[in-house]
Parts: sequence; C-alpha cells; structure tokens
Amino acid sequence: MDTLAIAHRRLALHCQGRYSGRPRANDQEYQTELLENPDDPSTIQAMQMVLHLPKQQPPPRADVLAASAQAVVAVCLAPQAGHDGAWAQALERWYTHRIRKVARRARGSAWHKVHVLPGVSVESGQAQVRAFVPSAVAEVPAQIAKLQIHGTDVPYEPVAQPPAEDLPVIYVDRSLGMTMGKTAAQVGHGAMLLAAELSYAHILQWQHNNFACTVREVDAQQFRLACDQAPVRVQDAGFTEIAPGSVTVCAAPRPLTLSQC
Repeated sequence: MDTLAIAHRRLALHCQGRYSGRPRANDQEYQTELLENPDDPSTIQAMQMVLHLPKQQPPPRADVLAASAQAVVAVCLAPQAGHDGAWAQALERWYTHRIRKVARRARGSAWHKVHVLPGVSVESGQAQVRAFVPSAVAEVPAQIAKLQIHGTDVPYEPVAQPPAEDLPVIYVDRSLGMTMGKTAAQVGHGAMLLAAELSYAHILQWQHNNFACTVREVDAQQFRLACDQAPVRVQDAGFTEIAPGSVTVCAAPRPLTLSQC
C-alpha cells in the first residue's frame, strides 16, 4: 500500500463521521477528550497554522481561507503521514484528542523563519499559508509561539467567480461574524473531515490538484441549504468567538446548489 493510501486510511479511521452528528463504529472522541486538562497545556494537542499577511498588501480573504484548507489536508496526507516516523506519530496523537487548530499571522522574516519547521506550505491565488505537524500546545516551537493570534483578520469581500466544478468547496456561515483567523481554522477542519469521508479514488484525483479547495462565505439562508446537502458539517466547541455548538462550515466534494426552486 502506498503512503497516500496509508495516510488516508489513518485519517479516515479517526475522523470519519467525527463532529458530523452521526454515530461512529469506534467513537473514542469523548474518552480522549477526558485526557485533556485545560489547566495543563501538555495534555492539549493542536495544529498550528501560519498565514502570510504582508502589512501593505494582504491577500484576499477568500484566497487565505482556500490556502488554509488546502494546507491542513496536505499535512494530513503528506508522504510522511504514511510512514511510521515522527510526523505520523504526531498526527496520531492529534487525531486521538480533541482536534484543535490555531491560526497565527506572519510577515517579513518571521514568515521565512517558520519554514525550517516540519509542515507544508501552499499557495492559493495571492495567499500563502503553512500548516505544521501538530504538537502539544506547551511544545509549540518559538518561531511560531511568538507570532500573533489576535488581529489575524482581513475584511470579507464578495467573490463573483463561481467555485471550480472539479474542486471541493467549503461553505462558511458568514452570519457568525468570525475573524479570518478563526475561519481559517474552521475551513481547515472541514477540509480534513471531508478528506476522511472521500473514497481513496477521489483522494487520488484530489492529490493531482494538490488538494486545492474553494471557500465561499455565504449568508445564513444559503448556508442552511448547503448544510442540507453537504456530507460534512463542523460544529464548533465554542472556546473562542462563537457560541458552543455553532455549525461553522460545511464541506462537499463539488459545488452545491444554493438557490431554492
């Protein structure tokens, strides 16, 4: 079995059906969450994401979100994730805890310094994002830990271009008013859960497009229509910005119909 197939099998084993509201055959979610102590960062696992946001000309929000989703999947399905080394072990620890992501912003030399750390960088449109191999939040490397979490935002702008017909789409409930940093973490979550649901044949096809995604922020009515059709929906725990249990994003392998007949 090739490394992509192994990485996908591992992702699906732990994440298929997770947070979707469906029962799982081997649901360890609640048991593993009991291992977390909010007062002990060594028990909490998270994937760090760094968004390249130059001060003068930040990239469009939609591009940053698409790159964020793509980068998360690329880490989960990287060749190293199909071996038995440190990369795969880190993912395994993360998969078996509450799946958290933290988005930070970087510019200038700070953006270049994080590239020595294990992860995957992607470009989507004008945006660049690097997602890193997960770790305990107490063990985040200094190059990342010093980057700001708050203030990671770019204003929403409507996107006139329709989503590509051959790429997965992550739909975001814009009515929640999430910052771009929060939204980046949510679309990353939606993308990896979608990858867990897809067949290996579909994953192979997606890999040929470097796991590229389209992200669209839509109004509440359109979001409800998308959720009715999408195989993946993400409910947030509500630690930051929004109420617990809010459905933040949904994901589908192809664009959905968001108009009522």
